[in-house]
Amino acid sequence: MGQSAHFSTGEASTESLLTFPCRYEIKVMGRDSVRFDALVQGIVSRHIGRHDMLAAKRRLSRTGKYVSLTCIIRAHSREQLDMIYAALQECGDVLMTL
Repeated sequence: MGQSAHFSTGEASTESLLTFPCRYEIKVMGRDSVRFDALVQGIVSRHIGRHDMLAAKRRLSRTGKYVSLTCIIRAHSREQLDMIYAALQECGDVLMTL
């Protein structure tokens, strides 16, 4: 199961930093494969509205073995973000989320 660093500064202090709806970046790391991007975007898309995926940025590690995918979304609630992170952590291909 992957690791997650989201909302690690404490529930109350993090909640006060976000005003919904807002632009939010979810960074997901895993081993580079032909299906990783589609898999991650599919998981995130199940929890957001049709037009809430604003962009996705991909970056390979220096060795090319790992990839990070940053999904930029329009988030509507803390609960929505929690559901996205939980679904990503359940995916065996996801090594870490930020």
